[in-house]
Amino acid sequence: MTLRYESVGHTDTGKVRAHNEDAVLVREDVGLWVVADGLGGHSAGDYASTMIVERLRVLPRPESVFDFVESIEDTLVQVNADLRHTAQERNVDVIGSTVVVLVHDKDFVLCGWVGDSRAYCFEDGHLQQITRDHVHGLKNDVTQIGQSQPAGAGVLTRAIGAEEHLFVDWVVAGSRPGMAFLLCTDGINKELSDAELDQECRTNTDPQMLLARLFELSLNRAGRDNISAVIVRLQD
Repeated sequence: MTLRYESVGHTDTGKVRAHNEDAVLVREDVGLWVVADGLGGHSAGDYASTMIVERLRVLPRPESVFDFVESIEDTLVQVNADLRHTAQERNVDVIGSTVVVLVHDKDFVLCGWVGDSRAYCFEDGHLQQITRDHVHGLKNDVTQIGQSQPAGAGVLTRAIGAEEHLFVDWVVAGSRPGMAFLLCTDGINKELSDAELDQECRTNTDPQMLLARLFELSLNRAGRDNISAVIVRLQD
Protein backbone atom coordinates (compact mmCIF):
# COMPACT_ATOMS: atom_id res chain seq x y z
CA MET A 1 0.00 0.00 0.00
CA THR A 2 1.33 3.41 -0.98
CA LEU A 3 0.18 6.31 1.14
CA ARG A 4 -0.67 9.53 -0.60
CA TYR A 5 -1.71 12.84 0.84
CA GLU A 6 -3.79 15.91 0.21
CA SER A 7 -2.46 19.19 1.54
CA VAL A 8 -3.21 22.91 1.53
CA GLY A 9 -1.60 26.00 3.01
CA HIS A 10 -2.39 29.68 3.38
CA THR A 11 -1.17 32.81 5.15
CA ASP A 12 -2.96 36.09 5.95
CA THR A 13 -1.78 39.37 7.47
CA GLY A 14 -4.67 39.40 9.97
CA LYS A 15 -6.58 42.44 11.19
CA VAL A 16 -3.99 44.26 13.31
CA ARG A 17 -0.46 43.86 11.95
CA ALA A 18 0.70 46.20 9.18
CA HIS A 19 2.40 43.48 7.15
CA ASN A 20 2.78 39.71 7.02
CA GLU A 21 5.89 38.21 8.62
CA ASP A 22 4.73 34.59 8.15
CA ALA A 23 5.60 32.24 5.30
CA VAL A 24 4.34 28.78 4.33
CA LEU A 25 5.63 26.04 2.04
CA VAL A 26 3.70 23.12 0.52
CA ARG A 27 5.89 20.64 -1.38
CA GLU A 28 3.84 17.55 -2.08
CA ASP A 29 6.47 16.51 -4.63
CA VAL A 30 8.92 15.66 -1.84
CA GLY A 31 6.59 15.29 1.14
CA LEU A 32 7.66 18.50 2.88
CA TRP A 33 5.54 21.19 4.54
CA VAL A 34 6.74 24.27 6.44
CA VAL A 35 5.29 27.14 8.45
CA ALA A 36 7.57 29.98 9.60
CA ASP A 37 6.74 32.99 11.76
CA GLY A 38 9.10 35.96 11.61
CA LEU A 39 9.61 37.49 15.04
CA GLY A 40 7.20 40.37 15.50
CA GLY A 41 8.69 43.47 17.07
CA HIS A 42 12.12 42.62 15.69
CA SER A 43 13.84 43.77 12.53
CA ALA A 44 12.93 42.06 9.25
CA GLY A 45 10.82 39.18 10.51
CA ASP A 46 9.46 38.69 7.01
CA TYR A 47 13.02 38.52 5.67
CA ALA A 48 13.80 35.69 8.10
CA SER A 49 10.68 33.59 7.46
CA THR A 50 11.00 34.03 3.69
CA MET A 51 14.66 32.95 3.77
CA ILE A 52 13.69 29.73 5.56
CA VAL A 53 10.95 28.88 3.08
CA GLU A 54 12.95 29.77 -0.02
CA ARG A 55 15.97 27.71 1.07
CA LEU A 56 13.80 24.68 1.83
CA ARG A 57 11.83 25.15 -1.39
CA VAL A 58 14.79 24.09 -3.54
CA LEU A 59 16.04 21.14 -1.48
CA PRO A 60 16.13 17.87 -3.44
CA ARG A 61 14.85 14.76 -1.68
CA PRO A 62 17.40 11.97 -1.50
CA GLU A 63 16.33 8.34 -1.35
CA SER A 64 16.83 8.13 2.42
CA VAL A 65 14.38 10.11 4.55
CA PHE A 66 17.10 10.44 7.18
CA ASP A 67 19.43 12.08 4.65
CA PHE A 68 16.54 14.42 3.77
CA VAL A 69 16.00 15.37 7.41
CA GLU A 70 19.74 15.95 7.79
CA SER A 71 19.75 18.28 4.77
CA ILE A 72 16.75 20.17 6.20
CA GLU A 73 18.53 20.63 9.50
CA ASP A 74 21.76 21.67 7.75
CA THR A 75 19.76 24.25 5.80
CA LEU A 76 18.22 25.67 8.97
CA VAL A 77 21.64 25.84 10.60
CA GLN A 78 22.96 27.81 7.61
CA VAL A 79 19.94 30.14 7.68
CA ASN A 80 20.59 30.68 11.39
CA ALA A 81 24.19 31.71 10.64
CA ASP A 82 23.18 33.94 7.72
CA LEU A 83 20.50 35.74 9.76
CA ARG A 84 22.96 36.39 12.57
CA HIS A 85 25.48 37.76 10.07
CA THR A 86 22.83 40.03 8.50
CA ALA A 87 21.75 41.28 11.93
CA GLN A 88 25.35 42.15 12.73
CA GLU A 89 25.73 44.00 9.42
CA ARG A 90 22.53 45.97 10.07
CA ASN A 91 23.48 46.60 13.70
CA VAL A 92 20.29 45.09 15.11
CA ASP A 93 19.89 42.59 17.94
CA VAL A 94 17.93 39.85 16.19
CA ILE A 95 16.58 38.94 12.78
CA GLY A 96 14.74 35.73 13.46
CA SER A 97 11.86 33.37 12.92
CA THR A 98 10.21 30.32 14.40
CA VAL A 99 9.63 27.30 12.16
CA VAL A 100 7.76 24.00 12.14
CA VAL A 101 8.52 21.36 9.50
CA LEU A 102 6.67 18.16 8.53
CA VAL A 103 8.33 15.36 6.53
CA HIS A 104 6.34 12.41 5.18
CA ASP A 105 7.69 8.89 4.75
CA LYS A 106 5.73 5.74 4.02
CA ASP A 107 6.50 4.30 7.47
CA PHE A 108 6.30 7.43 9.65
CA VAL A 109 6.00 11.20 9.72
CA LEU A 110 8.74 13.39 11.20
CA CYS A 111 8.09 16.83 12.65
CA GLY A 112 10.82 19.31 13.55
CA TRP A 113 10.43 22.72 15.13
CA VAL A 114 12.17 25.73 16.62
CA GLY A 115 10.10 28.20 18.64
CA ASP A 116 6.36 28.30 19.24
CA SER A 117 4.88 27.52 15.83
CA ARG A 118 2.95 24.31 16.38
CA ALA A 119 2.10 20.94 14.87
CA TYR A 120 -1.01 18.96 15.76
CA CYS A 121 -1.97 15.42 14.79
CA PHE A 122 -5.62 14.39 14.35
CA GLU A 123 -6.46 10.69 14.36
CA ASP A 124 -9.41 8.57 15.49
CA GLY A 125 -11.42 11.67 16.36
CA HIS A 126 -8.76 13.12 18.65
CA LEU A 127 -6.47 16.14 18.21
CA GLN A 128 -3.08 16.20 19.94
CA GLN A 129 -0.32 18.79 19.90
CA ILE A 130 2.88 16.96 18.97
CA THR A 131 5.28 19.89 19.40
CA ARG A 132 6.18 21.67 22.62
CA ASP A 133 6.42 25.46 22.55
CA HIS A 134 9.92 26.78 23.19
CA VAL A 135 8.55 29.45 25.51
CA HIS A 136 9.39 30.37 29.09
CA GLY A 137 6.48 31.87 31.02
CA LEU A 138 3.00 32.48 29.65
CA LYS A 139 2.37 32.90 25.93
CA ASN A 140 0.83 36.27 25.15
CA ASP A 141 0.19 38.62 22.25
CA VAL A 142 3.83 39.72 22.03
CA THR A 143 5.95 36.68 22.84
CA GLN A 144 9.47 37.79 21.90
CA ILE A 145 13.07 36.77 22.34
CA GLY A 146 15.93 38.75 23.82
CA GLN A 147 13.58 41.46 25.11
CA SER A 148 12.70 42.65 28.59
CA GLN A 149 9.26 41.32 29.47
CA PRO A 150 6.97 41.77 32.49
CA ALA A 151 7.31 39.07 35.14
CA GLY A 152 5.67 35.86 33.95
CA ALA A 153 5.24 37.04 30.36
CA GLY A 154 6.13 34.68 27.53
CA VAL A 155 9.70 34.70 26.24
CA LEU A 156 10.82 32.53 23.34
CA THR A 157 13.73 30.34 24.36
CA ARG A 158 14.62 29.28 20.84
CA ALA A 159 14.35 30.77 17.33
CA ILE A 160 16.18 30.66 14.01
CA GLY A 161 18.68 33.53 14.08
CA ALA A 162 18.63 34.03 17.85
CA GLU A 163 21.65 32.06 19.07
CA GLU A 164 25.00 30.99 17.64
CA HIS A 165 24.15 27.29 17.92
CA LEU A 166 20.81 26.06 16.61
CA PHE A 167 19.00 23.08 18.08
CA VAL A 168 16.02 21.60 16.23
CA ASP A 169 13.66 19.32 18.16
CA TRP A 170 12.14 16.34 16.29
CA VAL A 171 9.24 14.02 17.02
CA VAL A 172 8.08 10.89 15.20
CA ALA A 173 4.40 10.28 14.41
CA GLY A 174 2.54 7.53 12.60
CA SER A 175 1.87 7.38 8.88
CA ARG A 176 -1.59 5.85 8.51
CA PRO A 177 -4.53 6.56 6.19
CA GLY A 178 -6.92 9.09 7.68
CA MET A 179 -4.34 10.84 9.84
CA ALA A 180 -4.25 14.62 9.49
CA PHE A 181 -1.62 17.14 10.55
CA LEU A 182 -2.08 20.84 11.24
CA LEU A 183 0.93 23.18 11.22
CA CYS A 184 0.23 26.73 12.35
CA THR A 185 1.71 29.95 13.66
CA ASP A 186 0.38 31.38 16.91
CA GLY A 187 -1.96 33.61 14.94
CA ILE A 188 -4.23 30.55 14.91
CA ASN A 189 -3.93 29.46 18.53
CA LYS A 190 -4.23 33.03 19.83
CA GLU A 191 -7.78 33.03 18.47
CA LEU A 192 -8.80 29.36 18.73
CA SER A 193 -8.43 27.05 21.71
CA ASP A 194 -7.25 23.47 21.31
CA ALA A 195 -10.82 22.34 22.06
CA GLU A 196 -12.10 24.48 19.19
CA LEU A 197 -9.41 23.17 16.86
CA ASP A 198 -10.38 19.63 17.85
CA GLN A 199 -14.04 20.31 17.08
CA GLU A 200 -13.26 21.83 13.68
CA CYS A 201 -11.06 18.85 12.77
CA ARG A 202 -13.94 16.52 13.67
CA THR A 203 -16.42 18.52 11.62
CA ASN A 204 -14.29 19.25 8.54
CA THR A 205 -12.37 16.25 7.25
CA ASP A 206 -11.58 17.88 3.90
CA PRO A 207 -8.30 19.85 4.21
CA GLN A 208 -9.49 22.75 2.07
CA MET A 209 -12.72 23.12 4.02
CA LEU A 210 -10.90 22.86 7.34
CA LEU A 211 -8.33 25.47 6.30
CA ALA A 212 -11.06 27.87 5.16
CA ARG A 213 -12.95 27.37 8.42
CA LEU A 214 -9.91 28.06 10.61
CA PHE A 215 -9.19 31.30 8.77
CA GLU A 216 -12.85 32.32 8.87
CA LEU A 217 -13.00 31.87 12.64
CA SER A 218 -9.65 33.56 13.29
CA LEU A 219 -10.46 36.57 11.13
CA ASN A 220 -13.94 36.91 12.60
CA ARG A 221 -12.27 37.37 15.98
CA ALA A 222 -9.49 39.77 16.90
CA GLY A 223 -7.04 38.62 14.22
CA ARG A 224 -4.27 39.97 16.45
CA ASP A 225 -1.38 38.40 14.57
CA ASN A 226 -0.47 37.13 11.13
CA ILE A 227 -2.37 33.88 10.52
CA SER A 228 -0.80 30.89 8.79
CA ALA A 229 -1.63 27.20 8.56
CA VAL A 230 -0.84 24.09 6.55
CA ILE A 231 -3.04 20.98 6.67
CA VAL A 232 -1.89 17.55 5.48
CA ARG A 233 -4.25 14.55 5.32
CA LEU A 234 -2.92 11.06 4.57
CA GLN A 235 -4.90 8.92 2.14
CA ASP A 236 -4.69 5.40 0.69
